[in-house]
Amino acid sequence: MASTIPRVAPRTLRSAFKSPINQRSVFQHRTPPLFRRGFATPTHEQPRLRLGSLAPNFKAKTTHGDIDFHQFIGDKWAILFSHPADFTPVCTTELGAFARMKDEFEKRNVKMIGLSANDLKSHDAWISDINQISNTSLQFPIIADADRKVAFLYDMIDQQDLDNIDEKGIAFTIRSVFVIDPQKKIRLTMMYPASTGRNTSEVIRVIDSLQTGDAKGVTTPIDWVPGDDVIVPPSVNTEDAKKKFGDVREMKPYLRFTNVGR
Repeated sequence: MASTIPRVAPRTLRSAFKSPINQRSVFQHRTPPLFRRGFATPTHEQPRLRLGSLAPNFKAKTTHGDIDFHQFIGDKWAILFSHPADFTPVCTTELGAFARMKDEFEKRNVKMIGLSANDLKSHDAWISDINQISNTSLQFPIIADADRKVAFLYDMIDQQDLDNIDEKGIAFTIRSVFVIDPQKKIRLTMMYPASTGRNTSEVIRVIDSLQTGDAKGVTTPIDWVPGDDVIVPPSVNTEDAKKKFGDVREMKPYLRFTNVGR
């Protein structure tokens, strides 16, 4: 296997090693993105997907027609969740479960969009199976990502599949969940191995937590669900918290609870 370090003339190397700055410049400039980042898209480095960063925009074909992702989100929340392939057992149960929870997501002003690494013809046939097996009617779009462009853009790839590329020369997609707010900011990510199905109740719970925090200026403790006590953030002193929330229960100066209802 060829080395990823570029070949350079001995004179260039001797010159480069005279100072740390030059050494870094030679190797960083000449080595490809793959060497620097672990892996990258074929043409450029991936965006760094941090919580609070702008969700990368893209255009794609879906079972509901062509979309621009940011235009699809509009002024709503969105969840983008990926699947390794059509007609796989775990994914079939997941999409059926999400389809049955359509009303719960709509109540929270959330749009769902799935992604699977097959073409539209395959998606259409798979949706028919999902509806039959789960006794539902799947109504959200599924992105056709046979070339894995969106999967790579959002880093939905398992390292094992990068190390063992499939027979088509393309890595498989893992189960990822991205919760994106109306400002198109990534607010939460979850990554599951292909062997483990997701928990729809947890996806709903974290959306409730994020929306409650934004609306009320609070944080939520372990296992919180709507109606439970919430935490007064450290940035708000107790006197101001009582003015804002009313009853405040102080367990420690840094741990204070209140209730904002459902």
